[in-house]
Amino acid sequence: VLGNDDPIASLPGEILPQYEFYSYQAKYLDDKGAILEIPARLSPDIVHKIQELSLRVFKIMCCQGMARIDFFLKNNEEIIVNELNTIPGFTRISMYPKLWQVSGIPYPELIDRLIQLALERFEEKKKLKILVQ
Repeated sequence: VLGNDDPIASLPGEILPQYEFYSYQAKYLDDKGAILEIPARLSPDIVHKIQELSLRVFKIMCCQGMARIDFFLKNNEEIIVNELNTIPGFTRISMYPKLWQVSGIPYPELIDRLIQLALERFEEKKKLKILVQ
């Protein structure tokens, strides 16, 4: 999710572990430990539900700027919120920038938007301090 007052949700991705247990070694050290399916192969209906749920979680938790919300999708298509990551990674294996790339926001533009969102929050906080004093 990306935004402050009017956030947007990227397309979802999926991690396909290549071992029975997705260990630290498999995640960070083994180039063949997992396949990132970006975007995830999901029906348009499930994609829409995940995006809507992502936005709800982001707003309910009063997030700003960016967040990655992780889900489990059960075989019966039940969607379960797993985790809210308010500082998602930006490494070579990180899902967040890759999701935005396939959603139409390339890495340089993503960085620009994050900076702009931070500046907007800074200006809003400055106004609050002036009103309180």
